[in-house]
Amino acid sequence: MFFRTLLRVLRQRWHRYKYRFVPWIALNLSQNRRTLRYVPEDSKDKIIPDEDVLGALLKVFQALFISDFNRQTDILALLPGAIKSKYQDLLVIHQQRTEQPRSNTQQQKIYKPGEVLFNTLGFSISQETSSLISAGKGVFVTKGFVPKGAVVSMYPGTVYQKHEPIFFQSIGNQFIFRCLDGMLIDGNDKGISKVVYRSCSGRDRLGPFKMSDPTWLTSEVQNPLAVGQYVNNCSNDKEANVCYQEFDVPELFPLEFKQYLPNIMYSRDAQRSAFLRTVPIAMCGSRGSQGHPARRRAFLQLLYNYQLT
Repeated sequence: MFFRTLLRVLRQRWHRYKYRFVPWIALNLSQNRRTLRYVPEDSKDKIIPDEDVLGALLKVFQALFISDFNRQTDILALLPGAIKSKYQDLLVIHQQRTEQPRSNTQQQKIYKPGEVLFNTLGFSISQETSSLISAGKGVFVTKGFVPKGAVVSMYPGTVYQKHEPIFFQSIGNQFIFRCLDGMLIDGNDKGISKVVYRSCSGRDRLGPFKMSDPTWLTSEVQNPLAVGQYVNNCSNDKEANVCYQEFDVPELFPLEFKQYLPNIMYSRDAQRSAFLRTVPIAMCGSRGSQGHPARRRAFLQLLYNYQLT
C-alpha cells in the first residue's frame, strides 16, 4: 500500500515536471505537432497587432480604475492636470456625493473585477480545477465568450535577468517561464516567490503610486487578467486554444494604470535603469541586445484558433 501511494505521488510529480525536462521535451515535441507553433522570425511572432493589444489593456484598466474611483481620487489629485482633466466629470460627481449626506440609494455601485472584465470585453475568467489529469488548476471562461484574437490573460510574477539568482525560488517551482532572450518570470504565488514579489513591489513604489499589482498573490485579485500562470499546456488529446504574444508597452503608458501591471523587476538597479530610459514597462519580448533588457516583463495569452464559450 505504501509503495502504491509513493508511486502515485511520483507519477503526479512527473506529470507536472516533465514540461521542464529538456530531454522529454525534445523527444515529444517532434512527435506531436499540436505542441508546436511555427514562427519563421521573431519579428513575425504576432497573432494580432500591438495596437489592438494595447487598446484592450487600456480599455480594461480604465474600466477597473473608474469602477474603483472612490479609492482613486486621492491618488488622482497628485497627478498632473492633463491626466486629471480626463476624469473631470467623475471628479465633479464624486465631490457632489461627498458634500451630500449619504444614503443607500446614493452610494456608488462597486463592481467586482470579474464583472468589470465581462462588461468591458464580453467575458470573464477564473481559476478552477483543470479537466486535464494531474494538471491541478486551470483557467476557464466562466461567463460570456472570447472571440478569436482577444487578449485573455497576463502572466504575472517577478522578472529575473539571466545573471540574477533564482536557484532557491526555482526548487519545486513549476511556474517559471523562460523568455526567448533568457529572462525568467517567476509566476509562483506561494513560498519564497511570494515574499520576493511583495518585497520588490513595495520597494519600487513611487510615493503613493503603485508601480505594480501585488493583489494576484491574494484571493482579492485587482486585475482579473493576471491568471496566466495557471493556463495549462496542451496534451495529445486536447490541443492548445491560446498562445502567448510578446508585446512592449509604450513609453507613455498612463501612470494611473501601472497599479494593474502584475510584474516587477527583481533588481533595483535594473528597475532604476528602466525609469531613467523613460521606458517604464515592457511585456515579455525577445529584445535581447536590440532593446532595453532592464524592462519589466510578462506575456499575454491570446485566443488564436477558435472562440471560447
